[in-house]
This record gives sequence, C-alpha cells and structure tokens, in this order.
Amino acid sequence: MHTGPGRGYPIFNVVDRGEFVEVLKQRTEWYLVRAVNGKEGWVARSQMELTLQPDGSPTSFDDVSLEDLTNAKWELGVLAGDFGGANIVSLYGGYSLNPNVSVELWGSRILGNFSNGWMGSVNLVHEAFPEWRVSPFFTLGAGVIRTEPKSTIVQGEDRTDQIGHVGGGFRIYATRRFLLRAEYKSYVVFTSRDENEEVEEWKVGFAFFF
Repeated sequence: MHTGPGRGYPIFNVVDRGEFVEVLKQRTEWYLVRAVNGKEGWVARSQMELTLQPDGSPTSFDDVSLEDLTNAKWELGVLAGDFGGANIVSLYGGYSLNPNVSVELWGSRILGNFSNGWMGSVNLVHEAFPEWRVSPFFTLGAGVIRTEPKSTIVQGEDRTDQIGHVGGGFRIYATRRFLLRAEYKSYVVFTSRDENEEVEEWKVGFAFFF
C-alpha cells in the first residue's frame, strides 16, 4: 500500500496473502483500499487484478467505455477558436437530461485587435446518435455579449447586447473519460442600433465526463 496514487509515493503497509481489503475509490489506475487493520492506502491496478473475490473468482475492473459517455450526466470542457476574426476561449459545463438532450452553460473570453469582450450563454444540445464514437450534434442557445473597445483617438463605448445562435458539431470519444469536441455556431447580435450583427464562430477543444 502506497501513501498516494503513484509509484513515487512510499510503501507504508503490506497486506498479507489471504487478508481482505475494501476498495474505497479509484483515481486513474490506482485504488484507495482499507485493510483489515484499518489502514488505508493506494494500490496499483496491476496489483489489484492479482487478488481474488471472496468466492475465489478473479478480480476484474471495467474500463470506462463509450457506453459510460452515453450514460454520463455531467460534462466539463474548454474550447478555443475564432469568433468573427477575434480569438475566443470558452469554458462550459453541461448536464444531460437524457442520452439525446443536454443543457449547457457557457462562458467565453474574446480577444480582438480593436476590442475585447466576454460572452455568456445557455445552450440546448441535441445529439441524435449518442452511442456513436464520432457523434454529431446540433445546438440552439441565447445569452449576452459584452464588447469593450480598446483605446483609440475616438473612444468607443462599452456595450452589452443580447445574442442568439444555432450551430452544430461533433463529439469524439477519445479515451477513458475524455472526449474531443469541434463545433460551428452562427450568432445574431441584437444591437440597439439600426442593424443586427451576424458573427460566425469555430472552436475545437476537449472535455471530460462523469
């Protein structure tokens, strides 16, 4: 038993053959276990697979799979890309209502040559084939965008506008609890001026699910 989840942590206790251990939690390839003497420590998966169940059958551990992604309730991720010619970095969190529909909350930072800004939105995502390793999705959402012009000879005013968008993309199951995500969105910025603005956005990034 190691003091932490890694071979770099020192060994502080040894469980003798024939003794029982209780598995408390998993972290990557390491398991936190409790021995009969009450001591708790971390054991590598390779060691755990050498142990037996109480009935004498071999111990096996199921790997995280595509099915786990389909049934996952929560998803967190970060994406970066282009927003109408400006750089954009976004963080999002999503909650799955069912395998096909989820609700996502997004926060983005926009960095351009002439202005910076931030954007927040609530999105509804529909995924027709969640069991596919490369799964297309469609998204619809609304929110607000804050534009902060950079200092120029003629100082522009900061402004906050409402936005709406439609889009689509792909979620690609990578490994374990990680996935890749690429998407396109078409925004309409509802300004207080005579004309609304249309902005296109491309982003790619990664996420993990649980």
